[in-house]
Amino acid sequence: MATVSVSRTSELNLHHVSKRFAGDDRTLPVLDRIDLSVKSGEFVAIVGASGCGKSTLLRLIAGLDDQFDGDIEFGGERIRTTDLARGIVFQDHRLFPWLNVEQNIAVALKNSGRSKEEKRRAVAEHIALVGLKGYEGHHPHQLSGGMAQRVAIARGLVNRPKLLLLDEPFGALDALTRSRLQIELRRIWEHERITMVLVTHDVDEAVFLADRVVVMQARPGRIGKVVKVGLQRPRSRSDAAFVRLRDEILADVSVPHDATAVA
Repeated sequence: MATVSVSRTSELNLHHVSKRFAGDDRTLPVLDRIDLSVKSGEFVAIVGASGCGKSTLLRLIAGLDDQFDGDIEFGGERIRTTDLARGIVFQDHRLFPWLNVEQNIAVALKNSGRSKEEKRRAVAEHIALVGLKGYEGHHPHQLSGGMAQRVAIARGLVNRPKLLLLDEPFGALDALTRSRLQIELRRIWEHERITMVLVTHDVDEAVFLADRVVVMQARPGRIGKVVKVGLQRPRSRSDAAFVRLRDEILADVSVPHDATAVA
């Protein structure tokens, strides 16, 4: 059962984090001595080719996997399991088909300890936050892919987490919907000012959204470089500085790796 963490800050610190899967002792580790600090309220994107360990790293931060070496701390406390202070949104929205929008979001509040009225108010506020007011009674099959993912984001935020983890949240969407939701996510971050860590294959998305971009190298999964974006907002994808930075990061991500790397 998840419990609310009492922490002073929303700072995330990873120190010498390494990970091997069970029975995988003869090959290179999935993650190898990862050191990374994310400041309170910062938006960080992690990019890299398939097999570099991006999603594995996110699962460790979420507390979904405790089999690793090294230390991961959030708010000064070591991460040992899942926690309501850390929300997560996956590529697949994972909505319950038999529940409507309101009910799907309310599921996340089951162990929050709030009263029924507090839960109702929180759900209503987050439906409005993601622009779905009027769709409270709709079921997943009545929603577009983009709308369903907005529900997933609202569910990830409804407990007022100090950290929101996003694992390829727009990867399954068409280009137009993805672009619109990127703008929405950035608006939500500016409104909520919580710490966000995004995993994505899309370098353009990373540069558009993040304050810093972490470039991962594949097997063994290591941090190749950390790039401070430093572009003014609102950001334009046609701006020369945007294009130049995106292409520089893309070149680093596209460097071929050993053919024995495991996806």
